[in-house]
Amino acid sequence: MDWTQYLNPLMLGAWVTIELTIYSTVFGAILAFAAGIGKLAHNPLIKAISIGYIEIFRGTSLLVQLFWLYFALPVAGQAIGIDLRLPPVAAGVLALSLNIGAYGAEVVRGAIQSVSKEQYEAARALNFTPRQALWRVALPQAIPEMMPPFGNLAIQNLKDTALVSLISLSDLAFRAEQLRNFTQDSTTIYTLALLMYFGLALVLTAMMKLLERFVGRWRAGAR
Repeated sequence: MDWTQYLNPLMLGAWVTIELTIYSTVFGAILAFAAGIGKLAHNPLIKAISIGYIEIFRGTSLLVQLFWLYFALPVAGQAIGIDLRLPPVAAGVLALSLNIGAYGAEVVRGAIQSVSKEQYEAARALNFTPRQALWRVALPQAIPEMMPPFGNLAIQNLKDTALVSLISLSDLAFRAEQLRNFTQDSTTIYTLALLMYFGLALVLTAMMKLLERFVGRWRAGAR
């Protein structure tokens, strides 16, 4: 079979992989900021919820999280009379988002805590509330420091999307396995899939570098 005939189904799978990566990275970033800031909160309930979320999703396997959301959650819902079934796309995006959000939360927390104490003291001298100090002083300095680790997490998230093939989502890994089962041409198919993942990673890396550069200019302009 001509290897070019593999490209169309693999490209369809790659598009699903791209969608999963974009959605889960964006939602994961939102969760990361919420949990990272929550872990530094003075409110004990918010702090406990944030720590619990971070530790659970950093301390368990992404594969198990995915299976729990897709297979176990509906069963738990039936036990209490609630339909908690998730479509495969929703389960995949949710699992990836929760996972990357937990790791990203530690990045956010570390970057905020790296801001010098003198900056907070200056904010207090200007009668800033703790919330104003966070948004106007800490985050503008911390966000540029977060960008390189967030770039690494985004790349890892792209690679982790391959796990959603195990819940029958037609991503790149799923399409490659389908083709391999049909043609038995493992070498060609998985070489193409490998190159596609590599190409997607290069594009994502370039996009994160541009975002990092933009944030750096924004920080410099704000001074």
